[in-house]
Amino acid sequence: MASNYWVAWATEKEDRLYVGMITSIIKAPMSFFDSTHTSRILNRSSTDQSTVDTDIPYRVAGLVFALIQLLCIIILMCQVAWPVFILFIVVVTISIWYQNYYISAARELARMVGIQKAPILHHISESLAGAATIRSFNQEERFCKRNLTLIDDYSRITFHNYATMEWLSVRVNFLFNLVFFAMLTILVSMPRNTIDPSLAGLAATYGLNLNVLQAWVIWNLCNVENKMISVERILQFSAIPSEAPLVIEHSRPEENWPTSGTIELDDLKKIGVVGRTGSGKSTLIQALFRVVEPTSGRIVIDSIDISRIGLHDLRSRFSIIPQEPTLFLGTVRTNLDPLQQHPDFKIWEALYKCRLGEIVKQDQRLLDAPVTEDGENWSVGQRQLVCLARVLLDKRRILVLDEATASVDTATDNFIQKTIREITNNCTVITVAHRIPTVIDSDLVLVLDEGKILEFSSPKDLLIDESSAFSKLVMDFIGRSKSNHELELE
Repeated sequence: MASNYWVAWATEKEDRLYVGMITSIIKAPMSFFDSTHTSRILNRSSTDQSTVDTDIPYRVAGLVFALIQLLCIIILMCQVAWPVFILFIVVVTISIWYQNYYISAARELARMVGIQKAPILHHISESLAGAATIRSFNQEERFCKRNLTLIDDYSRITFHNYATMEWLSVRVNFLFNLVFFAMLTILVSMPRNTIDPSLAGLAATYGLNLNVLQAWVIWNLCNVENKMISVERILQFSAIPSEAPLVIEHSRPEENWPTSGTIELDDLKKIGVVGRTGSGKSTLIQALFRVVEPTSGRIVIDSIDISRIGLHDLRSRFSIIPQEPTLFLGTVRTNLDPLQQHPDFKIWEALYKCRLGEIVKQDQRLLDAPVTEDGENWSVGQRQLVCLARVLLDKRRILVLDEATASVDTATDNFIQKTIREITNNCTVITVAHRIPTVIDSDLVLVLDEGKILEFSSPKDLLIDESSAFSKLVMDFIGRSKSNHELELE
């Protein structure tokens, strides 16, 4: 019964720790993911959480059980020979000194073990992801050496961690063997008429277990304190500063917001955003979705400052097609309509508009056809079309294209642009692109450089001025296209 209560209590606390950590990670700002590699997050949520789930409850339960046994043996032996109690007090004092001396180093070593493990996971995941590139450049030996170096660093710390445990075990065992020897000496030295021989034999028998139990208690106590480092590491990730709240009740927009879709622009305009690498195009989109918070200025949509409303109210009103199309493990239906808000005929309508209807029909499971992790069973172009179909279903008033066609061929690019023009008559479109033809038919073009606005006008007006930055970008694009075409002919 006690074990059942203990397991139930421990499981509840473990669940709270895990849910708190995962919730904190999910609500963390993007800056956290920029500075924290996935391997560190996986290490906390797997290795550390496994320690909290299995190791700590087992060791705490064993520690309590051993303490009860130890106290019972000490009480029995004190009834037979009370001087043993004085000896036990001395032993406890020395053991506490040993423990404090050991734990200060062991605690830091336990932290270092966790720190040294993350780079190994990071290196292995990167090597697996780039295996083809590594082989292409004949860099297997360099990556193998790097992997062995990381393993050596981890093994070195792990060795010292186990060595400190052995250091403590040797001294504690020696101390308790000395106590057992002293106890036997006291029992043998006592006059025969002062102790019952049967009780003396019983005390000696239990004394054989005394040193084992005492060593087990001290070692387990130190081990539990070491394992608590995992709890500390989980609590660190449970205290990550959160993004802005999802909903601000006193500042919620209307249900049909945004109505006109103006972002300090005229209604229903198609805006192209261009610039060289590092000019701030993606940062502009991140600011629009409040992935990063502006340090000054403001973004106003339909007279509402987006920094004054919740993230859910803001992001749920936008649609975005990112440069890297994202599909999730599940089915075609769950990828297009994860919240199950649309009937099947609407989903099929979106699929056919994106030329995916016949492809989906090739599988007998139709909308329940499986999608593997990251959509690996679909080509990059098909994944981008799935993202486009997702946008068609949502029908938001503001659509953001963040270099959406950078990873697809020209034919797919042209089809996506044609489809977008057909479906976006009633919404504002912001297109970030490095292919100039993608934005050439926009109503307005915004040219950025180092986060500053160089030009903002219609493509026609900017092309008339041959000295404009946009004209130079067009000429550079034409020059690169000609060079690539000549290389293909050769």
